[in-house]
Formats: sequence, structure tokens, C-alpha cells
Amino acid sequence: MGKSLKEKTASGLLWGGIGNGMMQVASFVFGIFLSRLLSPEDYGMVGVLTIFTAIAGMFVEAGFITAIVNKKEATSRDYNAVFWFSLFMGVGIYLILFFCAPLIARFYDKPELTPLSRYLFLSIIFSCLGISAHAHYMRNMKVKERSIIQIVAIFSAGIVGVVLAWFGFGYWGIASQTLVYILLSTIGVWILCPWKPSLKIDFIPLKDMFSFSSKLLVTTFFIHVNNNVFSMLLGRLFSIKQAGYYSQANKWTVMGYSIISGMLNSVVQPVLRESRDDRERLLKVFRKMLRFTAFVSFPLMLGLGAIAEEFIVITITDKWMDSVVLIKILCVWGAFYPVQVLFTGLFNSLSKPQIYMWNTMAMGILQIVCLVLAFPYGINVMVISFVVLNLLNILFFRLYAGKYIGLTFIDFMLDILPFLLATLLSVGVAVYIADAISNIYISLLTKIVVAVAIYVSIMYVTRSVIFREVVSFLFKHQLK
Repeated sequence: MGKSLKEKTASGLLWGGIGNGMMQVASFVFGIFLSRLLSPEDYGMVGVLTIFTAIAGMFVEAGFITAIVNKKEATSRDYNAVFWFSLFMGVGIYLILFFCAPLIARFYDKPELTPLSRYLFLSIIFSCLGISAHAHYMRNMKVKERSIIQIVAIFSAGIVGVVLAWFGFGYWGIASQTLVYILLSTIGVWILCPWKPSLKIDFIPLKDMFSFSSKLLVTTFFIHVNNNVFSMLLGRLFSIKQAGYYSQANKWTVMGYSIISGMLNSVVQPVLRESRDDRERLLKVFRKMLRFTAFVSFPLMLGLGAIAEEFIVITITDKWMDSVVLIKILCVWGAFYPVQVLFTGLFNSLSKPQIYMWNTMAMGILQIVCLVLAFPYGINVMVISFVVLNLLNILFFRLYAGKYIGLTFIDFMLDILPFLLATLLSVGVAVYIADAISNIYISLLTKIVVAVAIYVSIMYVTRSVIFREVVSFLFKHQLK
């Protein structure tokens, strides 16, 4: 990696880590308060609506953010065309969902979902106003500015959600938290972004981007279906309460891997785009990012799974114990999710979004089939099938990476296996030692301290290059 690109990547990862870390800390703190104040039914009410807002947001954005980031040159006309497209699409979709709200409520036999969904779906309109500005930030790697905006938004939204929950508004507090976060994020990027839309409506620039963005649109559709099908169907097949337990487990898992995936999303595609004309350099850059991802993701997510029981009981009480097993299962996939983010950025940077599209479509179909087959055996088996399928899918991504940049299976395993084995050893020893401790607080502290100490020691003794570079970079910035 050239020095300028290396520094740009490191800075982006640093600020991406700070931004996402602060956001997850805020989500963690406010999540504890909300989970103590609210019931599984409250979370289930909002959880079953998530798939509708996710798919609506997908059509509003339509893959144009990534398309703009991937262009060699992006003009004001490109941003303006995306802005007006997103606005018209957002308003149109909101009106459709507004009138469909009673049908959603009838599907779940919950009349309260009609006003709640109409209120929550306002987030579609709020988000569409900031899509072009977000694209501008991503393309120009303005990670620091974007992180500051998101931190302010999430702290403000968290306060609103907790206050409403405290005064007995129940699930309205969760919905309001989402709305306020999106609204403040949009206002923030509008204020600080140097680009502003014009009143001239011209959709011609979209034609050049559509062949790329349309593939991302299809891909994103299946991603959202894959990620939210459980919350949607659990409320129908089992109960709103059961959907709430899954929603709680998924929330903490996503919170964990979002720290890493958020860092990567800030820099992966722009950085890989810079190197795509030199296959040897691209492979080197990608493998280094893969090692960094494994170095951070495996201990964080598998460690979260190891402390799930103590974490849930201490923070949000044992009324959420039914979420513990689900968290443990989901953390296995969460450990590998950032690796999938890397592959996604790679294929997009190579202008090959169809690879991810076809794989994701196939996974969506297989997942629904497995869900139906596993349904009689309960929720845990359904979630396990989801995790196994997605882990296998990463191996398919590796095949395509081998074809386009020369990433062999041996290289792939050499990049991730040392960190996986070090994590399993560290976490395994920590759990074994803590099992003899009856006090839940001491058990939690023991697991964390022992696992971290062993993992860092392994990295130091084996002279891990990634470990030394991360420590050196952080120390250098601390001195500054």
C-alpha cells in the first residue's frame, strides 16, 4: 500500500472505529435503560415492522450511494439526480405503506400496529433527504465528520427514547428513538456537506449508474429479507413476545459486529477502488484488511457470546434470559459478518456487484427453505441453520475472490485461522476458569480479563504483524 493510501485507510479505520465505538457505547447504555423499562412485547411490536422500513429504505437508496462512490468522477449532476429520485421514491413508498398499515396490523392481529407503523414509517422520508449527502461523505472518505454527526444523533435519540419509555409510552419510545436518530443524522449531513441540491430535476445521470446500482438493489433486497425474516415470521408463527426475544438478541449481536463493519464500510470500497487497476497491489491491500478484520472481529464477537448470560442478567435482568442462547448462536455469524463486508466492498470496487447479488439471492431462497424445514424444531434450530448457511456462503465469496484477484483458499485460511484459533483458546480457557466462580460479577470480570490477557499474549509471542502495526499506529496518534 502506498503511503498516502495507507495513511488514509488507517485514519479512516481509526475514525470509523471511534465513531462506531461511541455509537455502540451509546446504544449499549440506552439499550440497557430501555430493556429494563420495556417488555419483550414492546420490542416485538417494533421488531416485526423492521423488515418494512428496511426494504423501503432499500428502494429509496436503490444502490446509488455505492454507485457514486465507485465512479471515477462524480459530478454535482449525479448527486442532484440521486437526491430527487430518492425524495420522490421515499414519499411514494411512505404513502403506499401508510394505506397498507391496517393490513399489516391484521396480519399480526395487533390493531395497535396501524398507528405505530404509520409513525415509524416517517423515517423513510427523513432518510431519503440525506442519501446524496451521505454518498458525498463516503466518496470523499469524510469519516471524521460523519462520525461526529452520528454520535450526536444517537445520543440525542437515546435520550428521547429513554424519557418516553420512563413516562410509560412503551414501544413508542423505541420508534421515536429511530425517528430522531435518522432526522438528526440527515440534518447534520445537510449542514456540514459542501454539496447542496438544486431545483433542476434531471434524471439522465441515473442511466449511467443504473446497471451497477440495480444489481445492488436486488442484493440489498435479499439481504434485508435474510436479516429480518425471523423477526417478521416469529411474530406470526410464534408470538410477538418471542419476536421480542429474538429482536433483543439480534440487537446486541448487531451492536457488536457493527463496530467492525462500520469501520470497514467507511474505507473498504474507496480504498480498494484506488488499487483495482493493479491486481497484485489489490490482493495485498485486501489480505491486509482481511487480517485486521479477523484480528478484531473474532475476539470481540466470540467473546460476547461467551459472556452472554452474565451480560444479560447484569444489564437488563433475567426477564430476557430467553435471549441468551440466541445471542450465543448469532455471535458465531457475527464474528464472520465483517469478513463478508470485505468481500462485498471488493466486488463493488471491481464493478462486479452481480457476484454478491446472485449469491445473496440464492442464500435468501435457501434460508427460507431451511426456515420452513426447521420450524417444527423450534427457534434455536432455525437460527442455527441461518448461521451455517451464511458461513458456507463466505466460502463461495472466496472462490470468486480467487478468480478476480488471486486469493487462494490457503491464503484465506492463513489470514484468518491464526486469529480464530487464538480466540478459541483464549475464550475457552477463560470460560473454563470462570465456571468455578459462583458470583456472576466476578465470573464476568474473570472471563473478560483472562480472555484478553491470553489473546494479547498470543499476539505478542507470535509477533503478529497486524497486532504490532495497530499498537504502533494507536501509540503514534496518542503521542500526537
